[in-house]
Amino acid sequence: MSYFENIRTFVRVYELGSMSAAGRDLRISPAVTSARISQLEDHLSVRLFQRTTRSLTPTAQGKAFYGGACSVLDAVDYAEAQVSDLTENPKGQLHVAAPLGVGRRLIAPHVPEFTAQYPLIDVRLRMTDRTVDMTTEGLDLAFHLGQPTDSNLRQRKISDVARVLVASPEYIAARGHPADGAALVNDKHECLNLRFPGALEFQWQLMTENGPQRFRVSGRLESDDGDVLTDWALAGQGVAMKPRFEVAEHLANGALVVVGAKTPPVPVQMSCLYMHRRHQDPKTRLFMEFMIDKIGDAIRTAERLS
Repeated sequence: MSYFENIRTFVRVYELGSMSAAGRDLRISPAVTSARISQLEDHLSVRLFQRTTRSLTPTAQGKAFYGGACSVLDAVDYAEAQVSDLTENPKGQLHVAAPLGVGRRLIAPHVPEFTAQYPLIDVRLRMTDRTVDMTTEGLDLAFHLGQPTDSNLRQRKISDVARVLVASPEYIAARGHPADGAALVNDKHECLNLRFPGALEFQWQLMTENGPQRFRVSGRLESDDGDVLTDWALAGQGVAMKPRFEVAEHLANGALVVVGAKTPPVPVQMSCLYMHRRHQDPKTRLFMEFMIDKIGDAIRTAERLS
């Protein structure tokens, strides 16, 4: 198995761009990670990475080897999946990504129950509000809010998620209660934006009498973490656009208030994204079905409470 593990280590180093990051992901030390790459290079008689004290980049040979290495791992994963189907005892690592709010509130709380049912499945949950690349990041499944931009991915719709514009009572007392999107723009309200490198949308899409319309809102504060925007809204720093389930507790206790009710945000679709070959793996199917049920229940409960 050592050669196979060397290949798996190479793929994770290539995808994560770091020996230490790959080691953490595989739960091995940096020394073991480096040793596996060196063994693989000795076996192939080529250098797979150019190493400096500050960077690690794949060589032309490394780039060429990556595609074949992924095919080897996919073939082994597929073969193991067939055995798992027959034995009804799925096993292996499952790499999952989710937006921060979705991951923290809707997925992470239910992972222990899932792993209790399937103790041979190891869940690797990555949470980020940026757009992930499933291929280069080696993901089996990604939960996504909005329309996916990669047409090569398959998707399973979970639900349409209601969104709201919210602000604290303190902010409303100081700046007024905006009735709609036009007021947000014309009165120059402090709008708290979710932005990150590569973000494609910098406007809020709200539902008007004439249908969906984009409003170019502005504000001094922005972050790539949706929970930070909620914290700022709670602190009276501005208006945030949030999935209702993320702020249901704050709406219920009055810490946040719905504003702009005349033009509410357009609901956003929540879905599971996966590559076609990943769906053949029983552990991916099991996790997807398990979480879809949990997420649907959690969203409905939160929206009732708020």
